[in-house]
Amino acid sequence: MSQQQQQKPQEPIRCGGLSGAKKADCETQAVIEEVRGDVENKLEKKLDSYDAVSYKTQIVAGTNYFVKVNAGDEYIHLRIFAPLPCSGNPKELAALQRGKAAEDEITYFE
Repeated sequence: MSQQQQQKPQEPIRCGGLSGAKKADCETQAVIEEVRGDVENKLEKKLDSYDAVSYKTQIVAGTNYFVKVNAGDEYIHLRIFAPLPCSGNPKELAALQRGKAAEDEITYFE
């Protein structure tokens, strides 16, 4: 079997659709840290715990990150918009859902 045949196929990128869920890594944690202040403002509290658990992405004119976050006493889902790098604009918190549980699936939300 050739080396090319042994490689696992990658998930295709679907413009507009959500990717499959992936385990969060240090890059995901860095993305949510960029909007931590906005999240704390919306929640009206300082978060002692703020750990990315898993995420999905959506390719648009940039990237939407849908991230499940362990916020200590609750799980929250964040939608973070990362504009195209050429725009020079920072990532922004687009939406937030409260009252989630560890087992709740990440789905699209406004």
